[in-house]
Amino acid sequence: MDIFVPGRICLFGEHSDWAGSYRRINASIGKGFTLIAGTNQGLYARVKAHPSRLIMHSTPGENGARQSLELPMDREALLDEARKGGFFSYAAGVACEVMTHYRVRGLEIDNYKTDLPIKKGLSSSAAICVLVARAFNRVYDLKMTVRGEMEFAYRGEITTPSRCGRMDQGCAYGNRPVLMTFDGDCLDVEELSVKKDLYLIVVDLGAGKDTVEILNRLNHCYPFADGEVQRNVQKYLGEISAGITREACAALREGQADRLGELMTRAQREFDRCVRPACPSQLTAPVLHRVLDHAALKPYVCGGKGVGSQGDGSAQFVARDEESQRRAMEIIRRDLGLSCLGLVLRTGRRVRKAVIPAAGFGTRLFPATKAIKKELFPVIGRDGRIKPVILAIVEEALSAGIEEVCVVVQSADRGLFEDFFGAPPAVENYNKLSAESRKYNDYLMDVGRRVTFVCQDVQEGFGHAVYCARDFVGGEPFLLMLGDHLYVSRRPESCARQILDAYARAGQSVVGLKVTGAREVHHFGCVGGEWREPERLLAITEFREKPDAEYARAHLAVAGMNADEFLSVFGLYALDPAIFSYLAEHIEHNVREGGEFQLTSCLDRLRQEMGCMGLVVEGTRFDIGLPESYRRALTEFSQCPVQS
Repeated sequence: MDIFVPGRICLFGEHSDWAGSYRRINASIGKGFTLIAGTNQGLYARVKAHPSRLIMHSTPGENGARQSLELPMDREALLDEARKGGFFSYAAGVACEVMTHYRVRGLEIDNYKTDLPIKKGLSSSAAICVLVARAFNRVYDLKMTVRGEMEFAYRGEITTPSRCGRMDQGCAYGNRPVLMTFDGDCLDVEELSVKKDLYLIVVDLGAGKDTVEILNRLNHCYPFADGEVQRNVQKYLGEISAGITREACAALREGQADRLGELMTRAQREFDRCVRPACPSQLTAPVLHRVLDHAALKPYVCGGKGVGSQGDGSAQFVARDEESQRRAMEIIRRDLGLSCLGLVLRTGRRVRKAVIPAAGFGTRLFPATKAIKKELFPVIGRDGRIKPVILAIVEEALSAGIEEVCVVVQSADRGLFEDFFGAPPAVENYNKLSAESRKYNDYLMDVGRRVTFVCQDVQEGFGHAVYCARDFVGGEPFLLMLGDHLYVSRRPESCARQILDAYARAGQSVVGLKVTGAREVHHFGCVGGEWREPERLLAITEFREKPDAEYARAHLAVAGMNADEFLSVFGLYALDPAIFSYLAEHIEHNVREGGEFQLTSCLDRLRQEMGCMGLVVEGTRFDIGLPESYRRALTEFSQCPVQS
């Protein structure tokens, strides 16, 4: 199993994590607000279970040499290693915490690559801790959420000599920006989306700072201030920093590089005014200010500030655009002789393509399917027209913003579908159409130009059908729909649009869900998990194909739901293209379930390795592969309002 964990950069709100924790003693102290983002660089590792030991191999050094840790999974041995400090102490500390709370065996971690600068305010130690927590979680399927991984990473790191703040483990959330709120012992985390790509630069100042001294001096200002200097520190790390950070979140959401840069410059100015007097030996930071004030950079950057605990460690800038980022980095290297790296806060990858498997025989609709494909069965559309099911599904995809649609068909049936979407009626029939129907035919031909067909020559299961579209999808995320499902939304947004919007918010794969009673769960794939948004967005911790009611009650109950209600798969998915590599492994090694290559187990692996969310879709599906459901679709589908 491969795992990548990025570093993290504190964009705004440095020191407010530990400052806000003092509210448990002095409630007049303001809450801490910190805005962080993951870096492009990080730690790469391959992990696997070990029967009894913790084994970790470090990234090769400049001379190609590697160091290794090997310890028994024994609490005292792990604690002894953690207390020594150094690279391997973090792994030992987290392993100790995990084994204290879970029944796990050992773990082998090969940290084969690290491109994250060390000791530059980018939380390299926290990344190690998150890596180990995530490795245990995924290898042993502990069903931790990202928040849980972050918590165990924090617990593990504080067993070492490192005295990190609570924000460092925010790298667990990947490269999406995250707002963290610190109120005494309480921590809230909000993931943010970015409307427009933003280009940052992180500069290694090549100097030095004493972080221990900085933290020591600033902690003397808490929990109760004594004198103007200490009051100013509390004011900055409270209300001033909170206000700037909230403004920065708004600018980030809108992709406003200019505004974000202005706020960085203001934050540095206020930090110097309020906080520098508490530790002038470390926070005067002449190298930092020389870089921030370098005139040649001004045309290319919107503003900048120090990183992390501040001082002469690292600086960060907001570049005006991608080309400005490149030019500014050239100037930093050429004029100042300093190393730097570029960081991009990207919008979520837009889903442009949809895949619709339509190669099944339709045994439950026999003998009708001997005469006509079930995907070509007629339904009365919401616009009043009688149309084949496949057209209604394609229209659902296109109305949600999908640009290209791939329909997976049998070779023998390809001509049927191509004729429908690509060939007009014979001239003598076309001339019999009303003007309105001729116009609709033009629309249908336009839809057809956006539909591609690929063949599934042998029907070997749902997973195999999806795999047939791998070349069409390429390396993009995609929307997966079912060729025998009609979808009707109860919201202004279509069901497919709800899924795509959730994908944009979550930044990871999303599976549509519906509430299902215990008597029906054995018909469907089902999930368990923890709510991110109550009764709406779920962090999935388990997929189970057609569980019985007893299993569902024991393993798939979700907080807040009725005792005999569970969440089953709705039939809409926004998936990361990594799903194809898991399907390929099953096909290559002939891993079958019920004699076929299925999708559910690959979805569960996607969940373990990359995370997966579930969205309770506000809508209804009609499975026209079932006679009774098809009958309902004939009478009810046309009565549903047309979605805008």
